[in-house]
Amino acid sequence: MSQTALHLGQAQIGAYNGAETALNFGSPANELAALRKRCGVFAMPWRSQISVTGKDRARWLHNMVTNNVRDLGVHRGNYNFVLNAQGRILGDMYIFNRGESLLLETDSRQVEPLITVMKRYIIMDKVEMTPAGASLTALGICGPEASKVLLAAGIEAVNMAPLEMRDLTLDGLAITFVAGPEKKPGWFELWLDQAHAQELRQKLIGAGAQPVGTEALEMWRVLHGIPHYGQDIRERDLPQETAQTDALNFTKGCYIGQEIVERIRSRGHVHRQFTGFEFPGSIPTMENTEADRRAPAEITSVARIPTAAGEKNIGLGYCRREVMESGPQVDLNGVAAKVVDLPFEIQ
Repeated sequence: MSQTALHLGQAQIGAYNGAETALNFGSPANELAALRKRCGVFAMPWRSQISVTGKDRARWLHNMVTNNVRDLGVHRGNYNFVLNAQGRILGDMYIFNRGESLLLETDSRQVEPLITVMKRYIIMDKVEMTPAGASLTALGICGPEASKVLLAAGIEAVNMAPLEMRDLTLDGLAITFVAGPEKKPGWFELWLDQAHAQELRQKLIGAGAQPVGTEALEMWRVLHGIPHYGQDIRERDLPQETAQTDALNFTKGCYIGQEIVERIRSRGHVHRQFTGFEFPGSIPTMENTEADRRAPAEITSVARIPTAAGEKNIGLGYCRREVMESGPQVDLNGVAAKVVDLPFEIQ
């Protein structure tokens, strides 16, 4: 379990995605409100990078993943899956073109398994895969006022395209600044040397960002319908089942698992689909849902969202197509649920 480099004051500390970090700073509800209505700042010690170098890097990686890596512009990125030959998802990542290298950004727990799997396909290719190591860390900043807070801290975020990356120097500190994807509105990341993370975090707080913990981040993730690999996306899932169309390119040519992905596309649908659920009563436990792919529905994430009218119980998971077509109401072993489109529309 990795340790966050930040001094977190009165935060409640615990584990999230294999990293030790702040769970909350006293009020997850207020922290969620900051992410949704103002601006929150948070450490991301569970995210890591892999550098891919060598003259064959673009061609090799293009043939390994589900999206178009070969034609990525410099300092631009896209979202990708790595599949096995049966089309099942072995991992997910954002890939960025850094000019002289390609950068893979993913959860720290995926780094070793992905390197192990992908290196098997380096045969005669001039390619090297190197994990970034513990000296690099990330801060996240999110909310409708994020650009304003960043500007007050000396970082220009206006007119950045989704998944655009910029190299900055702030008060002599080297920072890699990244805009989030379209499905993460108001989201930015700042990658820097771990030794200076606390200094930058304090600067962002001074500019108006509120510290938030992972409990609020998890509620924000579920509200926006963003699946997490290892929880909502597993090795047994197929790409089109996850509804993450931003990870797929259907004109790039061959890659591992491409035949299965193309077969599903030509068929026109999958039998189950990633979707949202609302629970008018209690939130189901995982024992209330079935992991069997033939089950009517499966819940993979749940959250209690504070609203002015009280808590709203919601979740993410999969539902069989025939169940969705018969109506929005689903029975999960005695727990009532309603199938809803993502992202959730909760005020």
